[in-house]
Amino acid sequence: MSYAKRTKVPADRSKAEIEKILRRYGADQFLSGWTEGRAMIGFRAHKRNVRFELTLPDPNKSRSITAHEQEVRRRWRALALVVKAKLEAVASNITTFEEEFMAHIVMPDGRTVGQHVRPQIEASYASGKVVPLLLGSGA
Repeated sequence: MSYAKRTKVPADRSKAEIEKILRRYGADQFLSGWTEGRAMIGFRAHKRNVRFELTLPDPNKSRSITAHEQEVRRRWRALALVVKAKLEAVASNITTFEEEFMAHIVMPDGRTVGQHVRPQIEASYASGKVVPLLLGSGA
């Protein structure tokens, strides 16, 4: 089942809601943008830069403009839910900021932790051996 599959909330309003949520939970920077096929939000909180990339549906594969727009709205609603849930889990001491956002934390080279470690995870599962997930990890 797709979360918010019938939402009427426009994508811009969901993005504004995400920004408001981030402010409420102490983020001190926010940015957003888009390029062909994806949208992005970034923010700074807990002295960490975080980036979420939202893959947008291909308008050429949608049944109609209305179906395409509905799917864009749905994905933005899902992103708002994820961000809010993660920040509330941190605020409620269920988890830490780093644990909750680890895959999306931006490293000094501009890539996220997830982008760095995904290939090593695949290699570990393929070989059955643990490989270091980040350079210099000492594993």
